[in-house]
Amino acid sequence: MADKRDYYDVLGIQKGASDDEIKKAFKKKAREFHPDLHPDDPTCENKFKEVNEAYEVLSDSEKRSRYDQFGHDGVDAAFGNGFGGFGDMGDILENIFGGFGGGFGFGGGGRSSANAPKRGQDINEAIVIDFMEACSGKKHELKINRMAQCDSCNGTGASSGTSAEVCPDCQGRGSVKTTQRTPFGAISSTKPCPHCGGKGKIIKNPCQKCRGLGRARTSKTVSFDIPAGIADGQTIRLSGQGDCGANGGPSGNLNITISVRPHQLFTRDGYDIHCEIPVTFTQAVLGDEITVPTIDGNVKYNISEGTQTGTVFRLKGKGVKKLNRTERGHQYVKITVEVPKNLSKKQKELLKNFETSLSEKNYAKRPSFFEKLKGILNQ
Repeated sequence: MADKRDYYDVLGIQKGASDDEIKKAFKKKAREFHPDLHPDDPTCENKFKEVNEAYEVLSDSEKRSRYDQFGHDGVDAAFGNGFGGFGDMGDILENIFGGFGGGFGFGGGGRSSANAPKRGQDINEAIVIDFMEACSGKKHELKINRMAQCDSCNGTGASSGTSAEVCPDCQGRGSVKTTQRTPFGAISSTKPCPHCGGKGKIIKNPCQKCRGLGRARTSKTVSFDIPAGIADGQTIRLSGQGDCGANGGPSGNLNITISVRPHQLFTRDGYDIHCEIPVTFTQAVLGDEITVPTIDGNVKYNISEGTQTGTVFRLKGKGVKKLNRTERGHQYVKITVEVPKNLSKKQKELLKNFETSLSEKNYAKRPSFFEKLKGILNQ
């Protein structure tokens, strides 16, 4: 028994675990390694059997007691020739998972999922669009590669003029029954037919294009609308445009994630647009009509006398259209007063004369600031 792992390690539990802890651990491990979720992974199949064997022993108080005393030697006879010789593991899985474990061949009804409809895989793509395209929306075309029904065999998987035949081993049932002798008598169990893989049919002359799968990879150009107002990182889902399903199952979806290029002037916050506009010292002092860019084009706006740097005004309804709605966000414009540099001597003289002509009443913040400062210094 040196090649067998400790049953407690298999389930990931301590030796003194309660019955509930054993059952919870079994559920978790059985779902993790269930062959239906890993159809092409023989390692998971073996681990799944190992998990079930550990559960069958540890969930039975008598077997668990013998195992705790004598290890695998204390319970091996009860299993006959390894896993599956005692009891019906399908019943255990049926009770715990409500049918989740059916069809893998642990006895019972011999259900098989080989012919069950299977949904096709989703296809995930990503595209990059301009900032203005995200604001206004656009039509777009995308070339994808997807699994589609083979047009050479019409999805049958068989070459032209032939068809699938009934499996001679299972007579079309998709499962075979085996009988095993144990110390407790003969035990019958059902498992998927190894000859046909549980399908009940075999293809002697597979289609050369799809190699018997009934599906083949093809190129397709998909046209779709990018809605106005879509944001960076959002995904458009096109239902049924992914890989086609198997056994009549539905097709998967095509998921297209949108990336938006930054704009030179605008930034976006939700459905609102933000931009910053520099104005001259004179414009800020005297007020002026300025040109403001928007996503709809330029508009005129009058800034008032004495506009301070950092002042923000709102252009109502000049933001981005809200997805699937008629309302739009707003545009917020921040004013930056640009201080002139590289002045000539004459210009500096003029500014000094201008400054001496001003009084405290021409300023809003300076007087209160220095009053506060004086109070702090006098404390």
